[in-house]
Amino acid sequence: MIVTIDGVAASGKSSVASGVARALNIPYLSSGLLYRAAAWVALDNGLRLQGPQAEQLLLTLLRDWEAAGQGLRLRPDAAGNQVWQGGRDLTALLHTAQVDAQVSAAATLPGLRSWVNAQLRALRPPFLAEGRDMGSTVFPQAEHKFYLYASPRVRAERRVLEREQDLESVEAALRLRDERDARQSAPAPDAIHIDTGSGTLEEIIAQVMARLPKR
Repeated sequence: MIVTIDGVAASGKSSVASGVARALNIPYLSSGLLYRAAAWVALDNGLRLQGPQAEQLLLTLLRDWEAAGQGLRLRPDAAGNQVWQGGRDLTALLHTAQVDAQVSAAATLPGLRSWVNAQLRALRPPFLAEGRDMGSTVFPQAEHKFYLYASPRVRAERRVLEREQDLESVEAALRLRDERDARQSAPAPDAIHIDTGSGTLEEIIAQVMARLPKR
């Protein structure tokens, strides 16, 4: 079984995916964490993710690491995902304002998208995959697809609870990111849409579970 959960930034995809995956006792894959890792690598190496030359430099670096046995790897788990580079856990470095500002640019690079998709498709189901185009592009064969959304204000209020940032600036950044991510955020035609601003996390998880077959 493959379940996909797509949606806009800060719509609760990871939290909902983790809860549903735990209920189903299957791992979940966070594609966004891989894009965040790539954005962090670019920042750490002084690369501005604009244009084919920057993309090629980033992909060359990632492939050189892989050839040396030190490549980025997603470690999926129902409780949460980690990204490791060789023996180093990068996860704690990937949720910063600096990475937030770069991850949309990373996600528009076609070569990097192919690299991320290959990493995800190499994993064996059953699993739940969350991201932006999981149901429409990466796993169109998935049996169960969901699309999460909420207003920019609701999403901004959630994000400032996680980080010490100004609400208005966070909301403005989310609106800008929505515009940049529009192509990747388009839901699959057969996805079930759920407004995550309409209830608690437990209630949203229950809405997803109610639409899945009993196990």
